[in-house]
Amino acid sequence: MKKILALLLACVMAFSLAACGSKEDAKKDDTAKESSSDWEAIKKSGKLKIGITIYEPMNYKDEDGKLIGFDTEYAEAVCKKLGVEPEFIEINWETKETELESGNIDCIWNGFTIRDDLKEQITFSNPYIKNKQVVVIQKKNADKYTDAKSLEGASVSAEKGSAGEKVVTDEKALGDVECVTVSKQTDALTEVKAGTSDAAVLDYTLASSMVGEGTDYDDLMIVDGLELAVEEYGIGCRLNSDLVDQLNDKTDELVKDGTLDKIAEKYDLKASLISNQE
Repeated sequence: MKKILALLLACVMAFSLAACGSKEDAKKDDTAKESSSDWEAIKKSGKLKIGITIYEPMNYKDEDGKLIGFDTEYAEAVCKKLGVEPEFIEINWETKETELESGNIDCIWNGFTIRDDLKEQITFSNPYIKNKQVVVIQKKNADKYTDAKSLEGASVSAEKGSAGEKVVTDEKALGDVECVTVSKQTDALTEVKAGTSDAAVLDYTLASSMVGEGTDYDDLMIVDGLELAVEEYGIGCRLNSDLVDQLNDKTDELVKDGTLDKIAEKYDLKASLISNQE
């Protein structure tokens, strides 16, 4: 009888411990769920860490070294509505996904092309700018390079990890060319200016503001009519991040009150705003 009572007591204690363990595990799971909220963590810190590269007209510095640009002012306007401070962090574009996943930044807000192959790693905001990839050459080669076929065998520069590189190497929109990868889109322009590359493939939003009369690249030009890809820009967040809803909501408010339109007009991007094309 004593042995039976001892066994029964042991069973009761085991069930009690298991129940306590289950409650503790449940508490841990709840805590984990709470801590996985990007938006809650951002509110608590009071800062939104924004990954950028220097990319005119989206994020770049004026003559006094102040960070300006369409995406810069757009982010500042959204952060004001969210009640947090923007913290702009310059990153290596090639490792942008790693920076995001590691928590070094909360989002990528830098003329970021929405691509299907990235959607398994990144949750994008609603698109806000329509863009395209264009080809830049030296003006003296205007008669030589007129279309994709004429660039066959040419040396073409593109930013590593960019939509431009993908168009040239994966989609082979220019056929059989030598793709020279560089760290920044502006480096691709420098390659063409120096004559070390025959052409560069980059975003129209950047090329249109940096190439031609009155610019540092006045001897370069965009090949007329040669559009390699039409694409859209979005803000990149961690996969399934609840930050995206906040960014979309505040963007809608900026569209409705006309703020985003004014910022776009300032940087000559008004016609590229998706809200103006719907």
